[in-house]
Amino acid sequence: MSTITPLLSAEQIASRVQTLAAEIAAALEPQAQAQGLVVIGPLKGAVIFMADLVRALHPHLDHVEMDFLGLSSYGAGTTSSGTVTLDSEPRHPVAGRHVLLVDDIADTGRTLAFAQGWLHAQGVASLRTVTLLNKPSRRQVEISLEHVGFEIPNLFVVGYGTDHAERYRELPFVGVEDT
Repeated sequence: MSTITPLLSAEQIASRVQTLAAEIAAALEPQAQAQGLVVIGPLKGAVIFMADLVRALHPHLDHVEMDFLGLSSYGAGTTSSGTVTLDSEPRHPVAGRHVLLVDDIADTGRTLAFAQGWLHAQGVASLRTVTLLNKPSRRQVEISLEHVGFEIPNLFVVGYGTDHAERYRELPFVGVEDT
């Protein structure tokens, strides 16, 4: 059985999520603050970060909705296949809405670029993107990241939503698997 060496503690993540929520709320256009925000995350990696972020946004915004995109590119491997597949769309239309795209990690950029392009094609009023983790050394596709929790080195990380073949998402910290 492998062990996980922590890279970011649960306390570090919790503190940064609170700060990110305040930064995001302050950066929103007045129209977005008045109309409310639709927070969309790719399944499954974004779920834990997104849930904590939405709770942290509550004191700053009157109206926040949650929805999801089903996207896949990794399968059971540790590297992206290079092809992003849309498995499911948000349940409610996003045209004319102010959207915050939330993801656990920006790696090659392909998944986020796909999601950003898809959301723009739906006619969103505005789009901001936040990731908990950013690995710029792996970027292969240009993406826009308005908010980043932590910049990390080129390590395969797990925990706090990020997985390895569906394992370790539940960890309250982000770490590196020792094999």
